[in-house]
Amino acid sequence: MKLDKIEHIGIAVKDISEVSRFYKDVFDCQISEEMNVPDRKLRIAFTDISGVKLEFVMPTDKESVVAKFIDKRGEGIHHVCFEVDDVEKATAELKDKGVELVDDKPRLGAEGKKIIFLKPKSTHGVLIELKER
Repeated sequence: MKLDKIEHIGIAVKDISEVSRFYKDVFDCQISEEMNVPDRKLRIAFTDISGVKLEFVMPTDKESVVAKFIDKRGEGIHHVCFEVDDVEKATAELKDKGVELVDDKPRLGAEGKKIIFLKPKSTHGVLIELKER
């Protein structure tokens, strides 16, 4: 499988408005509209820096995976997302290679593209997301 590029870096945050203001005021970044992702109990926003997006991920429920991440590790880098041609094909290849996945099959992400997450214990401690181009 070929990774095409870094699509985005997910950053877990407690207050998306505060973080968005910081990146806008300090680094002059344009911040996207905030989006609710109710099935994942998240609120997200993006900024693009030279073709790589930063995804600010804020939990909307204390039981969400991101809330638990912040409780355990604090705010910071949560995951790295790589772009691939075909997520279904990549998923089959990963399974054949014994890589453990968070979900059994790809699902639609916040931007309507197919995604899959790889478990950090299979990737040397990094939560990796693959997103279809």
